[in-house]
Amino acid sequence: MTSALPPTLSSRTAAAGGSAVREILAVTARPGVISFAGGLPAPELFDVAGVARAYEAVLAEQGRAALQYSTTEGDPGLRAAIAGRLSARGLPTEPDALLVTTGSQQALSLLATALLEPGDTVLVEDPSYLAALQAFRLVGARVLPVPCDDDGPDPEALAGLVIRERPKLLYTVPTFQNPTGRTIPAGRRAELAAVAARHGLWIVEDDPYGELRYEGERVPWISTYEDAADRVVLVGSFSKVMSPGMRLGWLRAPAALRRACVIAKQATDLHTPTIVQLAATRYLTDNDLDAHIGRVREVYRERRDAMLSGLPGALPEGSRWNRPEGGMFLWARVPGDAGELFERATAQSVAFVPGAPFHAGRPDPGTLRLSFVTHTPDEIAEGLRRLAAACVPAPVS
Repeated sequence: MTSALPPTLSSRTAAAGGSAVREILAVTARPGVISFAGGLPAPELFDVAGVARAYEAVLAEQGRAALQYSTTEGDPGLRAAIAGRLSARGLPTEPDALLVTTGSQQALSLLATALLEPGDTVLVEDPSYLAALQAFRLVGARVLPVPCDDDGPDPEALAGLVIRERPKLLYTVPTFQNPTGRTIPAGRRAELAAVAARHGLWIVEDDPYGELRYEGERVPWISTYEDAADRVVLVGSFSKVMSPGMRLGWLRAPAALRRACVIAKQATDLHTPTIVQLAATRYLTDNDLDAHIGRVREVYRERRDAMLSGLPGALPEGSRWNRPEGGMFLWARVPGDAGELFERATAQSVAFVPGAPFHAGRPDPGTLRLSFVTHTPDEIAEGLRRLAAACVPAPVS
């Protein structure tokens, strides 16, 4: 008997595509490779002992509650702690304004589900965070880039796109952006908020890196501007400052949208693991997270400076790169094709991420992203030495 083929897979996954970064990480996981590719926090800086004590205390004192189902919105103590941190940084927030998510990536997926119908238009920075592009494409959205300069999205270009394309939302990482490391200045943020208010547009403000500032003054969130207070969603995460493995994020949104995201989360995973939330709450109670972040910043600043000092001798003549004030990445442009350079670099046991996958529109083949936080200054120097070797053209036989 001949068996019929099973039904085909959904077209959504094919349209979204896989993560080029994840595929590169798989290629570069072999021993001896110095990888500037992944956006991975330095594991030697994790407060393993402090987190372990938090889990032990929760299991000893609240074991039955920690192993039980919980509310979808999130542990009240954790939401109160997050609200307190936001309020202290200039954004008055009540705990009920927050939804705890399983990493900030889930927050983006929930927002895509709650806001977007197939065919709806989303505007993104050019280039933009790759996993956000995946989340929007997975729900069938049409993703268009907003022209950007060194200060981020061009407000006039944004207004023109809003009028012409009628998008649902603008997605932005305004502080130490992934992949470019750039920060949108306060004046430009106010202009973006004004465009959203004038034309009717949601802004999704993703802030996973904002606490990793090494120099300069903190810039207020777009969420603080009155023009857009009723249409900005702020997304945050503990991944870059506590532990990515705990998968803890959150979103702050107006009530109706937040409720829609709660419904979407109920259909996704019911709630973020109770034990993880309670352990995070206990950690924040028993430890000084800001002091820990301060220690992380000192190490990351040194590593950023090591990469910046070594790049002139590593990249070919005519290359350009920026100097991020914080975060985990810098953005470079080389003459020629960064994809071809990547192939030569991996042969030298060093890796980066070519910039092309981060572009929602026409890619710039000469761009590349370098992460500087995972390796020590000596390892960075060795990695850049290998990269310099990869930049030397092979002899013609």
